Amino acid sequence: MAKLNSGVPKGELKDKWNQYKDSIDLVNPANKRNIDVIVVGTGLAGGSASATLAELGYNVKTFCYQDSPRRAHSIAAQGGINAAKNYQGDGDSTYRLFYDTVKGGDYRSREANVYRLAEVSTNIIDQCVAQGVPFARDYGGLLDNRSFGGVLVSRTFYAKGQTGQQLLLGAYSAMNRQIARGKIQMHNRHEMLDVVVVDGKARGIIARNLITGEVERHSAHAVVIASGGYGNVYFLSTNAMGSNTTAAWKVHKKGAFFANPCYTQIHPTCIPRSGDYQSKLTLMSESLRNDGRIWVPKNMEDVKALRDGTLKATEITEENRDYYLERRYPAFGNLVPRDVASRAAKERCDEGYGVNKTGEAVYLDFSSAITRYGKEQALLKGEDENNYQLVKKLGQEIVKSKYGNLFQMYEKIVDENPYETPMMIYPAVHYTMGGVWVDYNLMTTVPGLYAIGEANFSDHGSNRLGASALMQGLADGYFVLPYTIGDYLSDDIRTGSISTDSPEFDEAENNVNKLLDQLINNKGKHSVDYYHKKLGKIMWDKCGMARTETGLNQAIKEIKELREDFWKNVIVPGNRNELNKELEKAGRVADFLELGELFAKDALTRNESCGGHFREEYATKEGEAKRDDKNFTFVSAWEYVGEPSEAKLHKEQLEFENIEVKERSYK
Repeated sequence: MAKLNSGVPKGELKDKWNQYKDSIDLVNPANKRNIDVIVVGTGLAGGSASATLAELGYNVKTFCYQDSPRRAHSIAAQGGINAAKNYQGDGDSTYRLFYDTVKGGDYRSREANVYRLAEVSTNIIDQCVAQGVPFARDYGGLLDNRSFGGVLVSRTFYAKGQTGQQLLLGAYSAMNRQIARGKIQMHNRHEMLDVVVVDGKARGIIARNLITGEVERHSAHAVVIASGGYGNVYFLSTNAMGSNTTAAWKVHKKGAFFANPCYTQIHPTCIPRSGDYQSKLTLMSESLRNDGRIWVPKNMEDVKALRDGTLKATEITEENRDYYLERRYPAFGNLVPRDVASRAAKERCDEGYGVNKTGEAVYLDFSSAITRYGKEQALLKGEDENNYQLVKKLGQEIVKSKYGNLFQMYEKIVDENPYETPMMIYPAVHYTMGGVWVDYNLMTTVPGLYAIGEANFSDHGSNRLGASALMQGLADGYFVLPYTIGDYLSDDIRTGSISTDSPEFDEAENNVNKLLDQLINNKGKHSVDYYHKKLGKIMWDKCGMARTETGLNQAIKEIKELREDFWKNVIVPGNRNELNKELEKAGRVADFLELGELFAKDALTRNESCGGHFREEYATKEGEAKRDDKNFTFVSAWEYVGEPSEAKLHKEQLEFENIEVKERSYK
């Protein structure tokens, strides 16, 4: 049985990574040519890992279910990427980024991993600039950055509202060079459906060609999972509908422990849902909180008038507005971390102050920023700073230069001009901090099987600071995995190519075929979406922004019943040997129906509130998360032993030697 060993090197925190790199085994360039690595996923983590490993000389086989690697979901990230560059001289440092990340994650992350993340973050910016990523620049030509995500310094680098897209294009171009050289074999429109373990080591995968339906065997000396998170267990999330948990869940069922599934991030700045027929919620970049102020009316009569359409937001005077984040958290205001901002919005809406017809929306207002920027520009141009119309025009131009494409997107969806009237936002499911458990080397409990980016249980703890996801994906892919995987692969230089003609590959392929046949031949009465929506409702109502013991027990029971009904009554039209989107969805939803139960079980066993896991029974008088550091300072790592309800808990104790663990305060 696998045991937990974090593999954190000895020594001082600031020296661990360098000393580790100095002591590991290496693979010489000639031997790298004889070693194959499979990478599943082509987002920022998978794309950067594939490109870097191929550049080093390994033979890389990369898989993505999209028609092109550049359609990976990382492309949707808008806000920015963190790094401890300290261009502004406002006090940022490796230690400060490390501290903010651990504190923002409510002290539920591994110190050594977080410090390494902060340490290599500066390299990421240099790498991406060299790749041509068009980061914003200030008037002096230096890279411009901003503060958001619960920090007191400016460390978030951005490329207008398309940071993820630009970063992914950088990784994609690096990949393409290696594809052209033949060092990356790119398998588009392929989905991994199982991992193959031979003599205790990950040695390949079973994948389905999504165009022809053919089930294929692929072998390698190591397998890297970079397939993102599982936010779509809620059905409605900020993720594209194709985002799924299949790769991560399949490796879990083959022996990789799954850690902290209940840590799910609710993103505070999404466009509110518009009805029952949406398949995706639209994410508005958190960078908007850098300049936008969040408020609801103070008076209930104003709320009613807004909903009736007899009052406009712009007609509510300053003294009748409740800037509740600034009121509750004066030191951080609108920049408090996501979990805090989301719960505060929920609290106001639950009290009846929601500003749209559903009662689930708050305002994000840019009028103050427009005035501030406008006056500054007027002074710079030698114009009258008291000319209201001029100030407004100049201020809107600055805001447009920062967030123009986001404002345009909002107007297209909502049909309101956000320069003139406040945006409406509401929290929605976004990033998952839980995932496949990995050690310091990013290796799972299965030797030779790695998980990187959002697919692993992450460096973020129980909550993620804004702009940290891109940082972790690129850190893992460009600067961490290439070192750590080499140490493991140094034992394989004489192994030779891995045969796909073995009992283990036979068994894995047979299991995949059985599953596909079962889904196709199951002539039930309900669509896949029917079950996905039902699961999503259970998850949102009972495992969403707030959880209770009663609700979680109900969720476990209801998900189990829903899963049983799925296997009896789901219908999948078409056949196996063709492009079949419903078959793809069915396999993914089957995995979500198992993961959802483990999620609820994990939330039930964690009798505390922390970060993205809020149990109503464990709250301070002011409604903030109340941790139990004595009993729950550990990573919950679950071992698959059959049904999700039977999963076995292993605890990785978290030790804090460099940070004082104390109650989070943003006041």
